[in-house]
Amino acid sequence: MNNFRQDRRGFLKTAAIAVTAFTVVPRKVLGGSFLAPSDELTKAIIGVGGMGRGHIGYPGSRLTAICDVDKKHLELALAQSPAGVKTYHDYREILADPSIDIVHIATPPHWHGKMAVDAAKAGKDVWCEKPMTRTVGEGIKVKEAIERHGRIFRLNTWFRFSDNFYGMGTTVKPIKKLVDSGLLGWPLKVTVNAATGFDWKFYWVGKTGLAKEPVPAELDYDMWLGPAPFKPYNSHRVHGTFRGYWDYDGGGLGDMGQHYLDPVQYFLGKDNTSPVEIIVDGQQQDSDACGTWKRVELIYKDGCKIVLDGENRDRDAAYIEGPEGKLYPGFRSTVPDLVKKLVEYPEPAEQNVDFAQSVRTRKPFALNEQNGFRSSTLVNLAIIAVRLGRSLKFDPEKLQFIDDAGANLLINQPARAPWSI
Repeated sequence: MNNFRQDRRGFLKTAAIAVTAFTVVPRKVLGGSFLAPSDELTKAIIGVGGMGRGHIGYPGSRLTAICDVDKKHLELALAQSPAGVKTYHDYREILADPSIDIVHIATPPHWHGKMAVDAAKAGKDVWCEKPMTRTVGEGIKVKEAIERHGRIFRLNTWFRFSDNFYGMGTTVKPIKKLVDSGLLGWPLKVTVNAATGFDWKFYWVGKTGLAKEPVPAELDYDMWLGPAPFKPYNSHRVHGTFRGYWDYDGGGLGDMGQHYLDPVQYFLGKDNTSPVEIIVDGQQQDSDACGTWKRVELIYKDGCKIVLDGENRDRDAAYIEGPEGKLYPGFRSTVPDLVKKLVEYPEPAEQNVDFAQSVRTRKPFALNEQNGFRSSTLVNLAIIAVRLGRSLKFDPEKLQFIDDAGANLLINQPARAPWSI
């Protein structure tokens, strides 16, 4: 494994310079023009574990390269890929290739921020898995980099614009229409628990006292860790079970929180702000391993509240409750003749949900670095309160906790050299 890295040292030095010293101009914008409709978008996937292999093909682009620090992952992904796909060990090699238009980041979350910023600097458009970033500070840097370099960004959770929304038995669109109509009144309380379709995946917990194990020959563990603090290898830290450790993710809340909460943020109209208070019911967590939690309340300045009911204690709670009515799973409501009344109200604004088209036209995707940052922040605020085991107050404009130095330390967590953003 060490010989592998040494053999590539010269090339990687050149690739790193290509990423950090200047912006690679992709072929689609040379001369100030965009790709013609007949031109083909090319993409690379960084991280081809289970999630990455699930996105080998999607409409509007052709896969030309895959990258992973685990040779077995690369072998499995290559067997699923079209002929001619190149394989890489180091993502910087992909970013140094000007023929690649899109990078799909499907690594563990502790890599999302660094890779997205580097991709933007290299002139790539970015499709990123959820959560957008593992920390609030990384999210700020991704948002700034995408804006500064004029890139198109998509976060890969789609429930704000397609598919039935978990336990509700409907897409989010009629829920958004109902909230906008005012028929439920204001402010609103949204309860997220198993009864309303969300189990929080509490099996994504970590283990304490992990014993040191030998690193498998196929895995470059040092590169897998990347910006995360060095800790001795144990198989439970990597691949599927990495979600149980704060250094890489945030348990079930980190894994699924943005799926659950981004649509809530959308239909509440909170895409440009964040909660001002986070109330948590639970003890301070282990510094390494994620555990379970009982309840988190995220409260906005106008009184709207999102309740994360981890214990499922409010089994009979409405999904959305306002002073004028309630909405339950299955789109059942206490508002008389709700469906007939909703016909009189306007439909929500159309959303741009074709990523390839966004890349071609340079128009933002429906879930992008701006609103995606805010729903990622929702998750990260809850995670910080859970980790610390205490309630917090937050300034959504300054993006800082109020009078809590310990909580603010978790906004910008240090990265292991040389992987700072």
